[in-house]
Amino acid sequence: MEGPKLTAVVNIGALVTGDLARPVIEADSLLIEDGLIASVGSGLGFDDADQVIDANGATVGPGLVDSHCHVVIGDYTPRQNTVGFLSSYVHGGITQAISPGEIHAPGRPHDAHGVMALAVLAQRSWSNYRPNGMKVHAGAVVLEPTLEEGHFRYMADQGIRLAKFGFGLYDDPADGLPQVRAAQEVGIRVMCHSGGASIPGSKPITAEHLMLLRPDVCGHINGGPTSLDDDGLEEIIASTDLVLQIVQAGNLRSAVRIVESVLEHGAEHRVIIGSDTPTGTGVMPLGVIKTMAELSSLTGADPAVVWAWASGATADVYELEAGKIEAGRPADLVIADAPWGSYGGDALGSLARGDIPGIGAVIIDGRVRALRSRNTPAAARQVTVTPDVGELPGSAHV
Repeated sequence: MEGPKLTAVVNIGALVTGDLARPVIEADSLLIEDGLIASVGSGLGFDDADQVIDANGATVGPGLVDSHCHVVIGDYTPRQNTVGFLSSYVHGGITQAISPGEIHAPGRPHDAHGVMALAVLAQRSWSNYRPNGMKVHAGAVVLEPTLEEGHFRYMADQGIRLAKFGFGLYDDPADGLPQVRAAQEVGIRVMCHSGGASIPGSKPITAEHLMLLRPDVCGHINGGPTSLDDDGLEEIIASTDLVLQIVQAGNLRSAVRIVESVLEHGAEHRVIIGSDTPTGTGVMPLGVIKTMAELSSLTGADPAVVWAWASGATADVYELEAGKIEAGRPADLVIADAPWGSYGGDALGSLARGDIPGIGAVIIDGRVRALRSRNTPAAARQVTVTPDVGELPGSAHV
């Protein structure tokens, strides 16, 4: 079923853009046409709207992007034997997810043809499948020593744009340099495991390895789950331009130190946020927004900047269409407020206090996908939709 042609979002309390250059703007309404943001401003006319979403003074921001989500094929995780976890993640405000390679696929191959086949299969499958509307960017090839330059050219021609290093059959992570460079040379972005080993058979990847390999993204730089050494982290932040991914399934102490160093060096544009789930840590629908609350409350980072790390900054790194609130982009939105009982005042204030905001609505491509999140506390200010969309699948009952 298609969504309405013209939707108006009105009575916005605060508007978070996802853009680090202007994290919050003055606006009380926005218009969505054919799934795209048509205009953002104050007092916009909406007499012709097919649907009106009343934020009732709550905060509107871009949908969250989980930059490290372990999908396989379908809305199922064999690591935790759970069905429907991505649909549930939408209720955590996540509208897009980026796969670091389908490494949890049972019997995952290591030979070149099997590795390529798995990447192409996942990319094709997730291009056609959107659980509860979520956009999943998958098919990240897991780098193996069996891959040669011609293999990367073939995969690039097949639309593969992502790669993950850290789980291949290398005797030493430094031996993966030829594959990292070959991937980058054909336009494939490489995310590299960082820190101690996370699953049997994998190896620790140190700061020295990261400095040598120079991936596009230092995956879970705060540990996945075991952190790098403090001096190595400081060197990466101070002397490189590598993207720093902070995840929920990592080391919280390390995450705080990284953000403090990032703020000191003016490197806010290099930070993105992910959950790094499902893993041994579990299925965590609130993994991204919980990290946002932790970083907003335990460091000097502005909550609106942290929101951008979980949306627009990731969109910039991976060249995603959605992730910021501006005209012409897909209308992927989260409407959130301080939860009942919080002293934060609004969504940004609750993040600053370390409280997880209550999500009142999640919108993907202009279509309401969740009302009254079943996973967050109830929002103090409820969202209303006219005409009434009824009880959406999986939404919490009033």
